[in-house]
Amino acid sequence: MEISTSIDIERPAGDVFAFVADVRNNPAWQRGQRSCTWTSEPPVGVGSSYDQHARFLGKDVVTSFEVVEHDPPHRIAWRSTAGSFPLRITRTVDPRGAARSRFTEHVDGDPQGFFRVAEPVLRPLARRAIRRDFRRLKAALEGAGAHDASAAELPRIS
Repeated sequence: MEISTSIDIERPAGDVFAFVADVRNNPAWQRGQRSCTWTSEPPVGVGSSYDQHARFLGKDVVTSFEVVEHDPPHRIAWRSTAGSFPLRITRTVDPRGAARSRFTEHVDGDPQGFFRVAEPVLRPLARRAIRRDFRRLKAALEGAGAHDASAAELPRIS
């Protein structure tokens, strides 16, 4: 199952990348995310790891990830190392001028068991959820005061 989604955000690429590359921010814009916690020491780079706690279809799901690509301020990718099914997430940020960026997330998963059987139903649900999440991301990064804030001051859940 592959899903790729993009959105233009009125923020410099470096700010957008700083926000989306720090997984601790995921719960601020991704519905269903309860927490994302780095399990490795900083700085973030290839080999860094984190645990994601989410709620999906009424069930609590814990997935562990490892950074497999890290090319700031343009690209970061993770692969799951433990969880419901193999998953790879790639996030890219492309500048569209000095104060605008295009953010793209590509999710590639290999559903197992129930998720494989339910894939035809889950795919459109996942696409809709991702579009809603992207609207929340755009609002968070473009919201009141966001244009005057540094990347370190953008909204973040600790």
